Amino acid sequence: MEEEDCLISKAVAVTACTAMALFYVAILYAPALILRLPPPPSLQVYMIRRFLCAFISTAVSVFVCALILPIKKMELSLLLAAYGVRANHIWQAVIFPLSLTSFMYVGSMVLKFLLLVDSWREHMNHGGDSLLNCARLLWTRVLDWGLSTVSNILAWRNYVVAPLTEELVFRACMIPILLSGGFKPTTVIFLCPILFSLAHLNHFMEYYSKQNNNLAKAVMVVGLQLGYTVVFGSYASFLFVRTGHLLAPLVAHVFCNFMGLPAIFSRGRGVVSLAFLVGMVGFLWLLFPMTSPHLFNERTNNCRCWQGYCSWN
Repeated sequence: MEEEDCLISKAVAVTACTAMALFYVAILYAPALILRLPPPPSLQVYMIRRFLCAFISTAVSVFVCALILPIKKMELSLLLAAYGVRANHIWQAVIFPLSLTSFMYVGSMVLKFLLLVDSWREHMNHGGDSLLNCARLLWTRVLDWGLSTVSNILAWRNYVVAPLTEELVFRACMIPILLSGGFKPTTVIFLCPILFSLAHLNHFMEYYSKQNNNLAKAVMVVGLQLGYTVVFGSYASFLFVRTGHLLAPLVAHVFCNFMGLPAIFSRGRGVVSLAFLVGMVGFLWLLFPMTSPHLFNERTNNCRCWQGYCSWN
C-alpha cells in the first residue's frame, strides 16, 4: 500500500473522529430522548439499554471507518489489519501489555498484600483457625467474588462492554483514520485521548446531582476523571500504535478498570509509596522494549500490517 496514494485530508480525519466520539456519547440518551421509552424499571434494564446503544454506535463507527479508510482493495484481511484484529501474536499482545501495565500497580498490590496480612493476623489473634483453613476460606471468598462478578451488570460494563466498544471506536477506528490523514504517530497518541475524554463528559450531570448540585465539586471530580482518561488514553493509543494489535490496549483497559487508580501512598505504610516508585521506574524502563513492534509482527518484507507497523522503531 503506497502511503502517498492513500492519505485523506486532516480535516476529514479530525471531523470523522470527532463525530464518532460525539455519537458514542449522544446515542446513550436515544432511548429516552428519541425513542421516548419509559424510565427503566431497574438498573439492569437501564444498563442493557446502554449496552445496546454502545454496540450500535460501535458498529456504525466501524462501518464508517471502512468507508473512509483509503484501502484500494476492500479485502476483509486488510480491513481487519487496519482495526488491529489479528489472529497472530495473540499471546504477545496479551502477556507483554498486561505485564507492563501491572508495574503501575505495584504499590496497589503491596497495599492489598499488607491488608491481607493484617486481616489474617487479626483473625489468628481472635482464636482463628489454622493457616490451611484460612487459605481455604480465602479461596472460597475468591470463588464467591468471581460468581458475584459474573452476575453483576456493572462488572459487565466495566470489564466487557466499555473496554471493548471504547477500544474499537477510539483506537481501532480513530487511529487508522488519523494516520491516514497524515498525522504522525506521536501526534495521534496525544490527539486520540482528547477525543476519548469527550466520551466521558456525559458523567458531569451524574456527578453534579450526586454532589447536591455543587458545581465546584462536580467540576473537580469530572476534571480528575478526565485527566486520568487522557493519561490512560495516551497509553492505550501508544500500545495500539506500537503493536498494531487491538488486544494490547484492550487487556490493559480491562486490567486498569479492575485495579482502579494506582495506590500512591497509604498512611502509616511508607513501603506502599516506595513500591509505587519502584514500579513506575520499571514501567518507564520497560515501556519501549516490551512494546517493540518486532515482538508483535513478523519481520518480513510482505507484511500486511496497517501503515507498516513492522518497520517502526
